[in-house]
Amino acid sequence: MIIAIDGPSGSGKSSVSKAVARRLGIGFLDTGAMYRALTWWCLEQGVDLEDRDAVAAAASGMPLAQGSDPVNPTVLMDGVDISAAIRTTAVTTAVTAVATNPQVRPVLQRRQREAMAAIARSTGGVVAEGRDITTVVAPDADVRVLLTASEEARLRRRSTELHGAADAGSVAATRDQIVMRDAADATVAQFTVAADGVTTVDTSDLDFDGSVAAVLAVVRATAGSHP
Repeated sequence: MIIAIDGPSGSGKSSVSKAVARRLGIGFLDTGAMYRALTWWCLEQGVDLEDRDAVAAAASGMPLAQGSDPVNPTVLMDGVDISAAIRTTAVTTAVTAVATNPQVRPVLQRRQREAMAAIARSTGGVVAEGRDITTVVAPDADVRVLLTASEEARLRRRSTELHGAADAGSVAATRDQIVMRDAADATVAQFTVAADGVTTVDTSDLDFDGSVAAVLAVVRATAGSHP
């Protein structure tokens, strides 16, 4: 079973996708981690992020391996665990330049398709989440979901995640990161409006368990009796 989950920042797609994979007993793939890993690799190798050709070449050759366990989805580069390193401020600040590189996206999208197929073969299925996963990477997935939420809800969640609070100051500090990242990514990917055949799940008024249950309901309804 191939399940593709798309959505904007703060919609809950990462945590919900991992929980859905755990509940179904299948593998998980964070496609966004590929862009972060490539950013980290370029910074480590001294590749100029503004040199599109060089970054695309790095995308083809980087020794990346991602674990498919939804409980602990590791990211390894040349055998070194960089799962924490790709979440640092340095990478977060720089990743947009990589993610919006039109020469990089086809390279990583191909790697994402290959990874999804390999995970599905080894675990019986995969929940893949990230930008344009439902439209470009896996338009033929068995289940395609656009996970969304109001801007207020998304800012509140991401603020709590980053700052441990959702007060006015924390939300304001988070706003630019969320809004600017989504605006930049929207120039190369569609993740705000569901494409034909994609089911929208609005989590604005749902807690985490409710969000997971809503996606599982879509899986059951769409996939029917698929094991």
